[in-house]
Order: sequence, then C-alpha cells, then structure tokens
Amino acid sequence: MPTAQALHTHLQAGVASVCRAWSVTRKDGVQFGFTDHDCDLSFDGYTFKADSGLSAKALQQATGLSVDNTEAMGALSDASIREEDIAAGRFDGAEVTAWLVNWANVEARRVMFRGSIGEMRRGGGAFHAELRGLTEALGRPIGRGYQKPCSAVLGDRNCQFDLDTPGYFAEVPVLATAENRVFEFEGLAGFDPDWFQRGRLEIISGAAAGLTGAIKRDRFSSGVPRRVEIWEPLRAMVAAGDVIRLVAGCDKRMESCRVKFSNLLNFQGFPDIPEDDWVTVHPTLAKKQNGGSRR
Repeated sequence: MPTAQALHTHLQAGVASVCRAWSVTRKDGVQFGFTDHDCDLSFDGYTFKADSGLSAKALQQATGLSVDNTEAMGALSDASIREEDIAAGRFDGAEVTAWLVNWANVEARRVMFRGSIGEMRRGGGAFHAELRGLTEALGRPIGRGYQKPCSAVLGDRNCQFDLDTPGYFAEVPVLATAENRVFEFEGLAGFDPDWFQRGRLEIISGAAAGLTGAIKRDRFSSGVPRRVEIWEPLRAMVAAGDVIRLVAGCDKRMESCRVKFSNLLNFQGFPDIPEDDWVTVHPTLAKKQNGGSRR
C-alpha cells in the first residue's frame, strides 16, 4: 500500500500513533534527521534523532502561489545543530522535508512540507529556524538581461569555463589574517596583481572549512605578502596555516573573456548594445548646422 494511503487508513482507525519527522540537508551535503517522537526512527536513508528536542509550530499552507511557512525550534548540542555552525551560516538555505509518520510503522507516512531554511537565530541554548516553502522561489526574478557585460557566473553552465584549469586557482596556507576578511599569502608570485579580484575564496581546512567569500581586492608587489580582501568577514574564524583556495576573478568584459580566459565563444553579454541616450543626439554634434540636409 502506498505510504500516504497507509497513513490515511491508520488515521481513520481512530487511535493514531503518529509523530513528525524532519530531514535537513545543508548545501555542503551534510544531512540531519530529527523527530518529536521519544524514540529514533529510520527511513529514506535517514536516522531521525529523538534527543534533539525539535518541535514545530503550526504549518501555514494556502492554495495558489502563497508561500507555505512554519518555524522549527530545537536544542543546540554537539550531536545535532551547533551554535557555531549556525553563526557560520552553514544552515542558511538548507533543504528541509517534514513528514507525518506512523511511528509504529514508518512505511505509513506522508510529506507535509518541503522547503528551505530562511532566517535562523539562536540563544539560550536553543535555535529557531524559519522554514519557507517551495513557492518562495517563484518570487525571485529570472530570465536573461540584455546588457553589455556578461550575465553568466564564471564556471556555470552558461560560461562553461573549467575552474580547475591550472593557472586559474591556487590552494595555499594563510600567512596572516585581519578582521577575518583580509588574508596574506606567500608563494603566489606566478599570478598577476588583481588576478583573483572579483573571484572566490574558499576555506579548505580549519574551523571555517566549507565557507566561501567574494574577493574585493587582490594586491601584490615584489617582496611583500599578497593581500586578498573579501567583501564581508567570514562567520567562522580563520587561523594562520589554514588552507585556502583562491579562484580567478572575472570582470564580465568581453576583452577579459577573450584574453584572460580564452572563452569568447561562451560570452553571454551584448557588447555592441547602444547606450541609453543613443536616440538623442545634441544638434551641436552634427557636422552641418545650417538647417539644410546633412548630405
């Protein structure tokens, strides 16, 4: 019997043994399972822990394109969701699925909610996570814009540039840090100044492993450690010796696509599009100003 139908039949019996279960999959692939039952449950490849203290408010659902939403609350612990992981943003945008489950027969279950984690706050040994439904994505603008610079993201399916190409990335240990957003490196003399500007910084090892940042500046001069600055401080501490991956940056210009990346075939901009005021030409710019024909 299908799982949803089995749950429906169980609920019609009048004496129900149901609970809720949640799965959380972070963007880095780490998975968690929680349940408000007093024993652990297992299905769909997840083990749903009963000792997390997780509970949820009423689920608000509506017809049409309104966004389903609810909130989950639970205890912070090293065994489940840690405060430092929330502070580092590791749960931002994580995928969430919620089931109503017959704990006596977990094959009888039904998905009640699918979505992602929105705002997440913590305090007093507990966390509160806002859950947003799948229709949240329908409110985001999509489509291609007609503009001079390239609209693709370096390395995405439109750009098609391989970011693992030698010469376009470097994995090096940090020499020193400042304010958790300025990093100094040695041994990068083979890369031109500004080579990584507008690129990406990825933490490979240490307490901040898995976090990324957009590079604001990349400064280098002979005899001085290379300084790479990101726009916002990372939300977990980076220490000297932690390994960081630096990925080359792209300024979206056609010339950079051709010269720096040799990828002009996949350029997604419109470099010859006229300026906004191209239809308006001041009379003094005309060659003849006698009121006659321009010929």
